[in-house]
Amino acid sequence: MSIEVANESGVEVDETALAKLAGHVLGRMGIHPLAELSILVVDEPAMSQLHEKWMGEPGPTDVLAFPMDELRPSPGGSRQEGDAPLDPALLGDVVLCPQVAARQAAEAGHSTADELELLCTHGILHLLGYDHAEPEEHAEMFGLQGELLDAWREVRREP
Repeated sequence: MSIEVANESGVEVDETALAKLAGHVLGRMGIHPLAELSILVVDEPAMSQLHEKWMGEPGPTDVLAFPMDELRPSPGGSRQEGDAPLDPALLGDVVLCPQVAARQAAEAGHSTADELELLCTHGILHLLGYDHAEPEEHAEMFGLQGELLDAWREVRREP
């Protein structure tokens, strides 16, 4: 997979870890190995501009997702071993704001890095067509998000 991470936020972020996480999520979701993803890390003024322009809401937000191609994971989320990968595609952009993530992390009682992992996973799921507007969608998306993050943390713990 081609995963590009560009940090324009002025805040130190572990770009390599974000790229590895994104690769893990895309792999677990059965996305074609030639798929492309861009992760952009921006400061609060830049995120505020994007949030207002594309969502019509003032102020910065934590994550935005801008899908490029129509691509859907297999029904039920994660793909099974032996399933044919989905066609390669330009998935789109996930935009993260570490300053907002830091505030949310403090409120949640975990690290900013953990919050950025959560937000990155959340953004990727949006790129793959998941949403959380309806209660059923919310349960599915957040359940899958939790499973993907749990699996990622297990992979990181392995020697």
